[in-house]
Amino acid sequence: MTSTADDRVRPGSQDHAPAPDRPTAGSPAAPGSPGQGQGRQPSDGSRFRPEIEGLRAVASLLVVVYHVWIGRVSGGVDVFFALTGFLAAGQLLRAAERGGIDLFGQWGRTLRRLVPPAAVVLVGTVVASVLFLPESRWPQTVQEVVTSAFFVENWQLAADSVDYYASHNTASVVQHFWSLSIQGQFALLFPVVIIVATLAARRAGIAARPAVATLLVAATAISLAWSVTTTATDQTFAYFDSLTRVWEFTLGGLLALGMSRLRLPVWAGIAAGWAGLAGLAACGMVLDVEGGFPGYLALWPVLCAAAVIVAGDTDHRFGTGRFLSSRPMQYLGSISFPLYLWHWPVLTLALVTFHREEPGPILGAAVIATSLLLAAGTRHLVEDPLLRSRRRRPGTLRDHRAAVLALVPVLVLALAWHAVTDARAEPSGLVGDPDHPGAAALAPGFVDRGARDAEAIPPAVSAYEDWVEYQSDCAGVPDRPALELCTYVPAPDPAARTIVVVGDSHMGQFLPAVAPIARERGWRVQTLIRPGCPLSTTSESNIGEAPCITWNEQTLDALGEMRPALVVAQATHNVRAGGTEATPPGMVEAWGRLAADGVPVLGIRDNPRFDSAPPSCVDTYGRGAPECDVPRAGLYPRASSLPAGTPSTVSFLDLSDSICLPTTCPPEIGRVMVYLDDNHLTGTFTASLAPVVGKRLAALLGR
Repeated sequence: MTSTADDRVRPGSQDHAPAPDRPTAGSPAAPGSPGQGQGRQPSDGSRFRPEIEGLRAVASLLVVVYHVWIGRVSGGVDVFFALTGFLAAGQLLRAAERGGIDLFGQWGRTLRRLVPPAAVVLVGTVVASVLFLPESRWPQTVQEVVTSAFFVENWQLAADSVDYYASHNTASVVQHFWSLSIQGQFALLFPVVIIVATLAARRAGIAARPAVATLLVAATAISLAWSVTTTATDQTFAYFDSLTRVWEFTLGGLLALGMSRLRLPVWAGIAAGWAGLAGLAACGMVLDVEGGFPGYLALWPVLCAAAVIVAGDTDHRFGTGRFLSSRPMQYLGSISFPLYLWHWPVLTLALVTFHREEPGPILGAAVIATSLLLAAGTRHLVEDPLLRSRRRRPGTLRDHRAAVLALVPVLVLALAWHAVTDARAEPSGLVGDPDHPGAAALAPGFVDRGARDAEAIPPAVSAYEDWVEYQSDCAGVPDRPALELCTYVPAPDPAARTIVVVGDSHMGQFLPAVAPIARERGWRVQTLIRPGCPLSTTSESNIGEAPCITWNEQTLDALGEMRPALVVAQATHNVRAGGTEATPPGMVEAWGRLAADGVPVLGIRDNPRFDSAPPSCVDTYGRGAPECDVPRAGLYPRASSLPAGTPSTVSFLDLSDSICLPTTCPPEIGRVMVYLDDNHLTGTFTASLAPVVGKRLAALLGR
């Protein structure tokens, strides 16, 4: 990745000062020649620092190698954040001390560095995704391409992390743009903060440097505290939250401000440099970066990077400066930004194309080699020409124009792809027509009179969006703030029988199976749905124990007061390969409380859950592919029945014969896609269950 400091001091740019970062005896940067047993005083970034370019190369290589061959997150991105803060703080403070920061010009230079290479990668990714990415992943990818182009991909991923109905989202081909988004946000906002701080210092009659240092200390403390707290309570959201990462930038900024005071003996610099590099290399293996960052754990890579920076570029033969300043490391550092951008889509698309979960040594080597070639091409064909053009014809407006023009093809392609996606999302028929019988195809005596080659519904490109919309007529429940009671099928007669469908999102998806009989007979269908919370006296999922317990308690009380004609809820849970299906005791206890209030229950056997999404498998291997059929015996190893102690007011409906074939549970039945993700039925398929469900409801409720 790139830094966001001015090109004049940016390692790897062609605009940096030509003087090498090797201080001579008597210079302000080093009172003694390094390697002669004396200490040195590292530069704060006002001169070219070859070891920083080498450090950027190390961080980028760690990110790539860990992603490709180790399958973990390395912590290299945190190094980029610290380096950005280090270079930006020093450059901006020097500009402020010289008389002021040209904010518009600063933004232009930042956008010119970040946007064109990122746009090239996004354009290439869109084209490759259309060719190789399964259509089921198109909607998510289109959306994330746009958010990546505008530096808000991290917020898109943060929102998805707390959106239960976005849980189907797989790792997208542009997911790695989350870090560039945070970096871009910092680069655009940090100059404003420095301007405000220096103006405030000027009014107060104090120097700019201590004012900025005080601000950075405060920002570091607040952001780190927020990062630790948020990581402990919601780590997935915290990982993408810009505010939890601010301290990594500001800590790098504080290092830049304090570099003039730091002197290390040669031996200490050698030890600090190698300890920092060793710590960086081991970080992803020792720490759970993906599952535990940022929080206080992110101090590891940030402090390791700081150790390398403080060690400096000593020429001692045992120092890290020799290694980091070597020609190969300098070149790798110069392409580190495009290398970071290219490696992830290349890896993701390679895995999809070759149907692999992991690349292995050969495919992994090909991924890295391809990424290096693309990165080098981006550097020499995009970044370098832009830098040369700016030197020949400098101008702030040119910088902004270059960034805007680079975005145009990205947005045009994204809009065109979105239009194609919308067109393909239109179903070719309706459930229940001869071509799309759905679950009816498994009924005894069924005769298929439809076209065998008819397209499945919903189409792969929109299967993930086939959620049942039930929250259109909702209201709170008095004295029960955790509840929202919605009416899915209204009834004109106030005295009409009421069915309440209760539980988690699986029951929300079940509503189309209940609706037809209710409309036919004038019944009312209402819902009490909370994703991740099946009806129980406790919590049966990891969505959140306390919220589920509270919600279930209030739900049982409300149902006891409402006394509906019937409650429809899950009767089993956790249907996975290995025979994990069970009826938790908490469910039986909940039914007992309803029985005491005279409320009957229809318990529905739960549908299967998978390790990966069946629609994506179909999109990858094709319809009818045996790779997508899961053995039924592993999911439903036996006929299910209600456990002992179940109240007599509870009936049981086993729909496994309508969801699975005798030996397998396929992703498509009767030319209807059964699942929208790895554990939810499509609304289209549950609508095809209406004849079976309607018969049972009619038997229970009569007319």
